[in-house]
Amino acid sequence: MSWFRLTFRLFLFSGFLIGACALAASLRLLDAFRSHPIDRSPWATLCFRRACQCLGWQIQVYGRPSQRNALIVANHISWSDIPVLGSITPMRFLSKAEVGNWPVIGWLARQAGTLFIKRGAGQARSVKTSIARCLDAGESVLIYPEGTTSTGVAVLPMHGLLMSAALASSTPIQPVTIGYRRDKRPDALAPFIGDDSFHHHLFRLLKQPPGRIVVILHPPLQPDTADSLHDLTASVRQSISDGLTRIHSGEFDGTVDPAIRTEGTPELPRLR
Repeated sequence: MSWFRLTFRLFLFSGFLIGACALAASLRLLDAFRSHPIDRSPWATLCFRRACQCLGWQIQVYGRPSQRNALIVANHISWSDIPVLGSITPMRFLSKAEVGNWPVIGWLARQAGTLFIKRGAGQARSVKTSIARCLDAGESVLIYPEGTTSTGVAVLPMHGLLMSAALASSTPIQPVTIGYRRDKRPDALAPFIGDDSFHHHLFRLLKQPPGRIVVILHPPLQPDTADSLHDLTASVRQSISDGLTRIHSGEFDGTVDPAIRTEGTPELPRLR
């Protein structure tokens, strides 16, 4: 049964990748005939929703996205965090540079406007400037200030430098908690840590029945209300950590998503 499940989901996901590549190529072609590039964000959100459907993920979302653009700050557990969070609301991502080199996935990430950072290369300040520029342009940006993935049962220490982009652009920060559950316990298959490879991790996930992915969108914070960047970082981390504690206490096990997923998939975004 596990091999049938794997084969079926890989078939769907492969078809999705072909369609996503065709869409990205079409948008690039259309840009050649326009004075301004087409906004990729709503198209990326649509693609992320389709990817989550093809992979069979069961996603529960609690809370609401910020009414205006925001710096979205989340804990980081797996590569799957990006399509899950990207399926909720339009946003740009900050990702490690290695993802840009992944076959197909890396190319699609670049087409979606992903910002890349090479860990340990002293790029944080220049990337912070790029994030602030996106926020000033009215875009939302997702960052993972833990700097790496975790086992998903606790939030790692967070680095506040990238969060200062919200201060520079006077943009609210929305803390977001993501947690993975399987059989009413923390999902041990979900974390993408160590030297694991993308395709091996994907195959292990798809061979098993889907777990449950819980996302909590916390109320946005105004960064200028904190006394210091250190206090702001601590407040954001506390919100995310409290959310993870709620998830793994079983508070949301067996409940029906009361918010975004019940509203259905939005209409196809229009070219403008």
